[in-house]
Amino acid sequence: MLRRLALATAIAFGAVAAAPVFAQDAAAAAPASTQAPAQVVQTIADQLATAIEGHRDELKKNREKLISVIDDVFLPHFDLDYASILVLGQHAREATPAQRERFAKAFYNSITHRYAEGLLNYSRGRVKVLPFNGDLNDKRTVVRTQVVLDDGKLVSIDYAFRKDRGGNWKAYDVIIEGISYVTNYRNQVDAEIRKVGIEKLITNLETQGEGALESMDKGQS
Repeated sequence: MLRRLALATAIAFGAVAAAPVFAQDAAAAAPASTQAPAQVVQTIADQLATAIEGHRDELKKNREKLISVIDDVFLPHFDLDYASILVLGQHAREATPAQRERFAKAFYNSITHRYAEGLLNYSRGRVKVLPFNGDLNDKRTVVRTQVVLDDGKLVSIDYAFRKDRGGNWKAYDVIIEGISYVTNYRNQVDAEIRKVGIEKLITNLETQGEGALESMDKGQS
């Protein structure tokens, strides 16, 4: 099941990104700050396809360039600090400001490296944004989508958005088939901190990257 969802996971983390550097002209016509969350996801799904198509071979050969593209387009539209605090859970109060900052950066880098190559399999039409019903809530608004996998099966992916202090909608959680990545990794991070301590966990993420995440996953299986 987890292997089958690998592509969906990569798309999920990529689809909340801003306009890729290969497609900035289209994004300029509609600043993200003026778009509702559902519009942001739909626009990004289209722009992600534009970013990948025609550049797949180039990005496949240069993983660091793929990572840099993701960094350029993902970070401006993801509330990294808020998501990291949620992942740390109760341990966020125990961590120093410097540790929280290091954790946020190291955790994001680990996630990015783990799923980056999955984006190379993305193509136009993979993501269908479902109609949004209800009122926008500045603290939590969920955008629902369906992703088509290689075998034709549909995977439900939801994106949780909130407004930042500047009034911009930013994603902070991805829910795949009802599984929240914030909750999933919070449980793993909690177990790891109880085992090795927060400083050791941060150091592992900084030095081992995606390998540290894989070890945490195995510890929960």
